[in-house]
Amino acid sequence: MNAPTTSPPAIEARQLTKIYGSGNTEVVAMRDVSLRVERGEVVALLGPSGAGKSTLLTAVGLINPPTAGQISIDGVAVMDGARALVDLRAFRRQHLGFIFQKANLIPFLNALQNVQIALEINDVPVRVARRRALELLDYLGVADRASNLPETLSGGQQQRVAVARALANEPSLVLADEPTAALDSHRGRQVMELFRKVAHERGAGVLVVTHDQRALDVFDRSLEMEDGRLRDDTAAALSDVEALDAEPQKPLHGHGMLKGRA
Repeated sequence: MNAPTTSPPAIEARQLTKIYGSGNTEVVAMRDVSLRVERGEVVALLGPSGAGKSTLLTAVGLINPPTAGQISIDGVAVMDGARALVDLRAFRRQHLGFIFQKANLIPFLNALQNVQIALEINDVPVRVARRRALELLDYLGVADRASNLPETLSGGQQQRVAVARALANEPSLVLADEPTAALDSHRGRQVMELFRKVAHERGAGVLVVTHDQRALDVFDRSLEMEDGRLRDDTAAALSDVEALDAEPQKPLHGHGMLKGRA
């Protein structure tokens, strides 16, 4: 990671809980989840279906507020439980980039315009916005579809346009929910590597929900959710190594093999 250590984290969430319903119909989708993603860090969020990954992603994305807990983005306190501390719509537009399983492109705008509008609503001059949008489409391999409406694009092409749109304003935090699900192996890898580039070179924090085992090596670390709770795989792995190192060494047996834990 190349982000300065003095920078505030891209996202810091503390004790997030999300409860749907009440009484006999109460469902706890997320319980006491704390999360920190630094600027310049790209993190994978793993877990089985129903584990709470999308609940966490939409909570820190300021779309589906938590029932309890606090969220700060880029050093700014934005949520205290379900209470917004900022103008959420404006804050999302300026600080967050989203990629979901469905592209959610504006149907009456072509591919170029779908990316360009994300810049223009943040007051980027039209010519600059157009140039930046074309650069992103080219990088993702769909520049030749710039004038196509979404309905004339394949699912994979639509998702690549959605990725370009999410990156248009160089957000401090990028949130992606299975962004490579509709892409082939080559393009999927390209998208993951772009996230890494955005994180490491531009200082954005990137959190990606994924089941794509082909590209896990591009992440700085991985988190795993299960039953609405969060586990840091990297921290757990480090803890295991430290515990092993702390064990007294056993005598050598046979051909130099150490008798250790199974």
